[in-house]
Amino acid sequence: MSIVKVDLGKRSYSIIIGYAILSQLGVHLKRLNMGTDAFIITNSFLKKKYGARLLQVLSGAGFNCHFKLIADSEKSKSMETAGVVIKELAKFDQKKKVFIIAFGGGVVGDLAGFVASVYKRGISYIQIPTTLLAQVDSAIGGKTAVDLDLGKNLVGAFYQPRLVFSDVSFLKSLDLTQIRCGMAEVIKYAVIKDQNLFRFLENGYRQVKQRNPVVLQKIVHACSRIKADIVGRDEKETLGLRSLLNFGHTIGHAIEAAGGYKGYSHGQAVGLGMLAAVDLSYKMGLVARKSVLRIENLIRLYGLPVKIKGVAVAKIIQAHYYDKKFSGRENKFILISGIGRAKVVRNIGLDLIKEALCRII
Repeated sequence: MSIVKVDLGKRSYSIIIGYAILSQLGVHLKRLNMGTDAFIITNSFLKKKYGARLLQVLSGAGFNCHFKLIADSEKSKSMETAGVVIKELAKFDQKKKVFIIAFGGGVVGDLAGFVASVYKRGISYIQIPTTLLAQVDSAIGGKTAVDLDLGKNLVGAFYQPRLVFSDVSFLKSLDLTQIRCGMAEVIKYAVIKDQNLFRFLENGYRQVKQRNPVVLQKIVHACSRIKADIVGRDEKETLGLRSLLNFGHTIGHAIEAAGGYKGYSHGQAVGLGMLAAVDLSYKMGLVARKSVLRIENLIRLYGLPVKIKGVAVAKIIQAHYYDKKFSGRENKFILISGIGRAKVVRNIGLDLIKEALCRII
């Protein structure tokens, strides 16, 4: 087991990473002293597979529990679903000291964090991420949000969890597509911040495919460490440092929105968004062709799509205007100057963006 600290002063918290560590959850929750009543937001698959064990652990530690199930779909990240969850939370919260547990992937984590941030102007919550994507990225850093039809994550808040509890054994239940989607975020971290991680990924794809627990723990730890460091220095994206974590996401989110959140998962869309960002970097003379090819090869190696199908360029362009990183008419992209080196670039011309998209159509 390893622990990564997110250093935010009074809002600091730990990311606990290990294999088959669920039995230790109760001890960590007691230390946090958040309350006695756990409102667990999850989906039906996870409740069926792990719900009894989670209930046993929490009940054994003296916690009262209530499960709220949401659909396992990006569509659950909506104002409508948030309203339904908040009403049920309020009914449960009678003469109780309630806190929220987000038990699931990115959708559950984002929605649960958003609900925690607005209910009674903010209550405590923890993240128990069960997907690779959530363990390496979305569960960490306190970005909570729901989507609108116009774009992803347009309604939300920075609201930090009290704990992130990453049990890598949950990843055994994922199919290969879900592992691949999580690897898109892992590749992102390697490209923007860590050449050594990049080389490790080039050499270790077979072990990742086999869900080797040692390799997966190493990956989750490496990505958690990078994100914790960035969040600790630029929690609310005011210094430009945290913006680097959006590499591949400007176009990736637009692809998701343009496809009605049906065509591509978040990880697949981010993979395509990274290809577009790498192409923009090359066209603007920021990165060598050799680095471009290594990145493209790594994305292919992990089985992520390299071509957009069924989504029109015009729709993607339209959707990208609603990206929350826009400031007035000024767009903002994260581009690279080499593997392990990223930078913010503003006001990229529309023609260049269209060219980059056409390259992956």
